[in-house]
Amino acid sequence: MGEFEDESLVSPSSLTRKNFSIEGPSHSSSLAGSTQKFCYSNMKNRVFRSIKIVVFSAKINCLMPFGPLAIVVSNLSGHHGWVFLLSLLGIIPLAERLGYATEQLACYTGATVGGLLNATFGNATELIISIYALRRGMIRVVQQSLLGSILSNMLLVLGCAFFAGGVVVSKREQVFNKAAATVNSGLLLMAVMGLLFPAVLRSTHTELHSGKSELALSRFSSGIMLVAYAAYLVFQLKSDKNLYLPVDEAVTDENYDDDDDEEAPEISMWESITWLSILTIWISVLSEYLVNAIEGASVAMNIPVAFISVILLPIVGNAAEHAGAIMFAMKDKLDISLGVAIGSSTQISMFGIPFCVVIGWIMGCPMDLNFQLFETATLFITVIVVAFMLQDGTSNYLKGLMLILCYLIVAASFFVHIDPASVEDKPRKHRG
Repeated sequence: MGEFEDESLVSPSSLTRKNFSIEGPSHSSSLAGSTQKFCYSNMKNRVFRSIKIVVFSAKINCLMPFGPLAIVVSNLSGHHGWVFLLSLLGIIPLAERLGYATEQLACYTGATVGGLLNATFGNATELIISIYALRRGMIRVVQQSLLGSILSNMLLVLGCAFFAGGVVVSKREQVFNKAAATVNSGLLLMAVMGLLFPAVLRSTHTELHSGKSELALSRFSSGIMLVAYAAYLVFQLKSDKNLYLPVDEAVTDENYDDDDDEEAPEISMWESITWLSILTIWISVLSEYLVNAIEGASVAMNIPVAFISVILLPIVGNAAEHAGAIMFAMKDKLDISLGVAIGSSTQISMFGIPFCVVIGWIMGCPMDLNFQLFETATLFITVIVVAFMLQDGTSNYLKGLMLILCYLIVAASFFVHIDPASVEDKPRKHRG
């Protein structure tokens, strides 16, 4: 009996049961472990692929290390001139990548939401810098940087695009959609109207309530301009999309929009959202260092604050658009170049400036549309010149050269311009 009991304890069936009870869970745990490893490896590959596409695919990203270097220099030496220059260089690739991430996200959202995204993030760099300047009460820096962005796009970016396109496509005049250019010119003239009346009201001393009527008019006009820009988006994206087709494809290629929309995105929607968040935060960090160094850099480099605000800051924000507009013009896609240059100017004038007035209102900062007579006159003359250049729907290298030379005149004017209003803003930076 004892032997039988001992044998029964170690019978094959009992061994099988023991092996199953021991090996079964270990086998399932190994499967779970391998699945987790596979998911982790797959996620890691996707992260590396996304970083490779966004960070390492563009040559301009070689400027990215200047951003952290600006922070290091600021903390170690506090030399405002170097901090300003390094921050400028560090923001350039971030602005370009922000535009790329916005384009990728627009592939998933459709035309309407994509248009709103482009309106929001297309000039996000300028808006972020402006918000930080508003927090410090540097109202004139905000006004002049937004004005400079409009001037830079309309004269320098468009001029370089016309010039490069005219040189490469030298056998004939390049053509573009005249109707779309007319609509944008009309919106820009409306923006000039919004900026002109507060400046004239102040200069003629005809305010009903001194110091209050000008601000109230600016806030009312800003609301009207935002409504006009929203109507423009609906008009452009819904009501009359055919108006914005390139002239050589409007008739012959009815599926232009479909072909354009079928372009496959390179990163997923959630990757685009993640990169938008990361880039926006990083631009915000560098913008704070940039804004804090403006006045010190003006003294260190002996350059007027007006020149820094109107000329240097906008060139950084428009660097990516500048390169893109030139490349499209050289490929004889002038309508896209026009959309980049004039479209960006329209965004800033009809959306960016009124948006900053509203944000200043919320923050308790008296941001208004009184850009002073010198700046408003400069914008008015620029819009008139560009409107005349666009009226016949053709471009050549001579038109481009004229626009570039006009920009040089504007830059020289602001280099010798003394802005007395900027002195009035300095006490405001210590508030709240």
